[in-house]
Amino acid sequence: MSYRIKLEVFEGPFDLLLYLIRKEELDIYDVPISRITEQYFEYIRLMRILDLDIAGEFLVMAATLMHIKSRMLLPEEELAEEEEEEDSKEALMQKLLEYRKYKEAASILEQRELQQQNVFTRPGGEEEGEVLLDVNLFDLLGALSHVLERLKEEPVTEIVRDETTVREKIKFIVDILVKEKRVNFIRIFAGSKSRGEATVTFLALLELMKLQEVGVKQKARFGEIYLYKVDKVRTR
Repeated sequence: MSYRIKLEVFEGPFDLLLYLIRKEELDIYDVPISRITEQYFEYIRLMRILDLDIAGEFLVMAATLMHIKSRMLLPEEELAEEEEEEDSKEALMQKLLEYRKYKEAASILEQRELQQQNVFTRPGGEEEGEVLLDVNLFDLLGALSHVLERLKEEPVTEIVRDETTVREKIKFIVDILVKEKRVNFIRIFAGSKSRGEATVTFLALLELMKLQEVGVKQKARFGEIYLYKVDKVRTR
């Protein structure tokens, strides 16, 4: 039996574009559209393989990127005939810059609110004196992509998932984290014999994250990802 997974931490298409630009250390004012479009579609492909609940905005952005890419391939004479049309790339980059400012402002306000509430927390799995960074869905998809590349076989186009298999992988991940405080993301795929099995393992991880049983952190942005068991705090 198959089922769809929808994560509350799922972010939007602008978040994905900003993530790719930062990861590739690109200049936001001079983004190579062809390169960023290929990477964007690779993430969309992974999300579809995993049967994640993709918002329509992601597909609209995909169409926009393809439109910009196709226009850039047109001869200069044809582009000149469209000079009255607003430059699609410039418009997109302007929206992206505005979105980045909004996200940065929201982050600052959130930090100030935490300080006013005197909230100080240490992320799970963090050693004394160590600072770990949050991991988003795009970090996880990028890490999964590297895992799939290492497994030599035909590309995964569709996964028929058996609920029992996902449950087995959930138990497998939990058993590891019961024995060890923190494990590398790659570790849970060590025994995967196929891309299909690795994908099911990833789905099990997403389910554990959704249930807030397992957390993920990284030591540096775009660095290695670590899993840890979330300690539930009981309240009276």
